[in-house]
Amino acid sequence: MKAKQVKPGIYWVGAIDWNVRDFHGYVTPRGTTYNNFLIMDKKITLIDTVKSDFADVMFERIRCLTNPEKIRVAVCNHIEMDHAGSWDQVMKVAKKATLYTTERGKQGLERHFDTTSWDIQVVKTGDTVKIGEKTLMFIETPMLHWPDSMMTYIPEDKLLISQDAFGQHLAQAVLFDDLVPQETLEDAVIDYYANILMPFGRLIKAKIAEIQKLGLEIDMIAPDHGVIWRKNPQKVINMYLDMANGKAREGVVIVYDTMWHSTEKMSRAVLDGILDEGMYAEVIKLRETPMSVAIKQFWRYRGLLVGTPTLNNVMFPSVAEFLQHLRGLRPANRIASVFGSYGWGGGGVRDALQVLKSMKLEVVEPGYEVNYRPNKEDYDKGYEFGRMFAQKVREYHKKFE
Repeated sequence: MKAKQVKPGIYWVGAIDWNVRDFHGYVTPRGTTYNNFLIMDKKITLIDTVKSDFADVMFERIRCLTNPEKIRVAVCNHIEMDHAGSWDQVMKVAKKATLYTTERGKQGLERHFDTTSWDIQVVKTGDTVKIGEKTLMFIETPMLHWPDSMMTYIPEDKLLISQDAFGQHLAQAVLFDDLVPQETLEDAVIDYYANILMPFGRLIKAKIAEIQKLGLEIDMIAPDHGVIWRKNPQKVINMYLDMANGKAREGVVIVYDTMWHSTEKMSRAVLDGILDEGMYAEVIKLRETPMSVAIKQFWRYRGLLVGTPTLNNVMFPSVAEFLQHLRGLRPANRIASVFGSYGWGGGGVRDALQVLKSMKLEVVEPGYEVNYRPNKEDYDKGYEFGRMFAQKVREYHKKFE
């Protein structure tokens, strides 16, 4: 398993996880990579590690270049275990290494490992370490996406090692962005942002502005997951700024579940109304779709319609799970409403509307409800509801053009 050069003297020594399909509840149908980097300089330097399951792969790649015992500088950009899980094995071998991380990174490493014999140095934004011909410059990025997070910049190579930022859960045998189909890559970026970084849009904009203010020249971005951006690193920066600003397509995603098909029938009426208003729409049934896919599709479009039956006077459990997950991601700049069927007593639509309002989204009330199975009259009401909602979406979307 050979190491792969990304810049002169800088090598990828990471691992490809072709088989992972669940990443702490986030479905990863295309697998992922755990990227880390070895710098062959006067002081041999390792930046990040890999998930502990793949430590042997990492060590094999390192041994293609040097004896791991010769590592003198170690950098922990992020303590999440898919990147920091092998530090105990590294530090056991590289006994003379000094490990650089943030204060919160140091605290986290001490909670995960016995670090009593480790030489850990805390760094802050702007701190530098000379390792020979190359320099390591550290940039703290708290809450992107953990409190400990930082990036490492190598000015001689104009290389930003960006930990989880600008990454994708995308397993591939090639390293670089220009070697991957762009549609696949863009979808993976959106998927990653929507499910992991959505809550941090304001911080992302501020951090990108800070990096620009530092005047750093960047011609390559190497994240800890997915491809390395060598051809057009500005592309992913622009994508992040668009997403952080809440950019979305003019359209509606209908996310629903159903017990006895009544809410499902209502979704068809609503969809017909949206389409006849000349607006694009997608339909997602929750129990047939991974949660992370529903979240990604929500993120693509300006409008959200939630369809829920009533069960025990509240919304259906799968719908509640979706909205709870969405609430934690703190979405913004979206307009939403609810429709659904109920039996002897309502409550599901009202319950869902309350959750949407708690997210401070633009909410269209009172929604659209049907008792038991929808008939022709109910279909007509649903159709008009869909047309009305599409009009509201179009009007709301103009604010962001």
